[in-house]
Amino acid sequence: MGNPKGFLEYARKDNEERNPKKRINDWNEYTERHDEKELKQQGARCMDCGTPFCHTGMEWGRSSIGCPINNLIPEWNELVHQGKWKQALDRLELTNNFPEFTGRVCPAPCEGSCVLGINDDPVTIKSIENEIIERGFENGWILPEPPSSRTGKRVAIVGSGPAGLTAADELNKAGHLVTIFEREDRPGGLLMYGIPNMKLEKKTIERRIELLEKEGIEFKVNTEIGVDVSREELQNEYDAVVICTGAQQPRDIPIEERNSEGIHFAMEYLTESTKSLNSKNEPSISAEGKDVIVIGGGDTGADCVATALRQKCKSVVQFGKHPELPKERTGDNPWPHTPMTFSLEYAYEEAYKQFKKDPREYEILTQSFKGGADGKVSSLRTMQVKKENKNGELVTVEIPGTEKDWNAQLVLIAIGFTGPEKEILEHFNLKVTERGLVWTEKATYKTNVEGVFAAGDARRGQSLVVWAIREGREAAKEVHDYLMSSKLSAISV
Repeated sequence: MGNPKGFLEYARKDNEERNPKKRINDWNEYTERHDEKELKQQGARCMDCGTPFCHTGMEWGRSSIGCPINNLIPEWNELVHQGKWKQALDRLELTNNFPEFTGRVCPAPCEGSCVLGINDDPVTIKSIENEIIERGFENGWILPEPPSSRTGKRVAIVGSGPAGLTAADELNKAGHLVTIFEREDRPGGLLMYGIPNMKLEKKTIERRIELLEKEGIEFKVNTEIGVDVSREELQNEYDAVVICTGAQQPRDIPIEERNSEGIHFAMEYLTESTKSLNSKNEPSISAEGKDVIVIGGGDTGADCVATALRQKCKSVVQFGKHPELPKERTGDNPWPHTPMTFSLEYAYEEAYKQFKKDPREYEILTQSFKGGADGKVSSLRTMQVKKENKNGELVTVEIPGTEKDWNAQLVLIAIGFTGPEKEILEHFNLKVTERGLVWTEKATYKTNVEGVFAAGDARRGQSLVVWAIREGREAAKEVHDYLMSSKLSAISV
């Protein structure tokens, strides 16, 4: 390492964030970039640790350990420290198709597994990664690189989220003719409509889509498989099909007066918000002037909080059924697991500055909704809960006498997803798992239908963007092997 004592000399420094009170008045990204000197110092904090757990990329229970796509993190940290940005970009692109996405929205399991994090603050891997790719674009190092020859084989990708884009990118590089089918009006899937602008501005996605198009990938938007194009048409026109539709079937709360107007799934709300910004029209679902309650304590719920603030809500509260996370790791969450510790994410900091209160309510369960005479939701009732050990298993127990009514004119349900939508699975006659996910042969991406593969959340369930990229890369390898070993003769063009 260029500075073996860098981790002793420099403290961790995260990206600066724009003033919370000001940034809720726009939809621009909330983070700012480091300067050159700061970045070199942060890169120098990377230790010569011998076994860099940051890029191990494995699952342990429900936790990710290290980077799932095995980014060569110590190598490009060192190159950044030396000011060799082009070489750092070359290293980064060996493993990651879209660093501009992961560098913004990935929760960075790599940092949770950083060896320095055992007894100090981990290296700022995520912000360095994002800076490498942004400098690549700014310096003109990232240019269209269409393949020099084509195999003549045609591949259809269903879904343009991170898994679909990655599989398409890899298969196109291998010389196959790739078409991506997207039912929405713009490519990007979850990246475009599931993640709000303040975390991932849409011009970043559009920049990459334009590059992929110049490299030869065809995008067909406003096209739903099973409606606009049939399974038979795909299988007749293409040599392989890859299902990358994500896990977009939302988990619901079937309780009293659930059908009241003003109760929406979080993804519906976030999608409509982004579409309204793209079209410059008023959103069909708005938090303006309303008491907003978000049910669900995860990242999607936090994005709903931030969106409601920008729409000038009257108040916003987020419910979670779990206790508040501890400030430090607990004994059952040791390094190198992803740390499950308390943090004031961007949305919560914004809400705190606006309303002088953290919007999160913990260990709380929604019991019923209440609608007015006009059919619109007006309030909901909750009860406090606690975790108890019963026969060696933690269960959620309601606490009698803790009922409470909350005013709400907009309720957003953000409690996760149950799997891919059934229509596409049934249309392809795909076998499913007990969880309702696309079944694939063990340790492969092959479905029960010849020539049809699956990758991303549709196959593994709701997960991280970085896992979707890994799945897309691995599925593309299998599709390539299938195409080149099939009875169809390769055509050189």
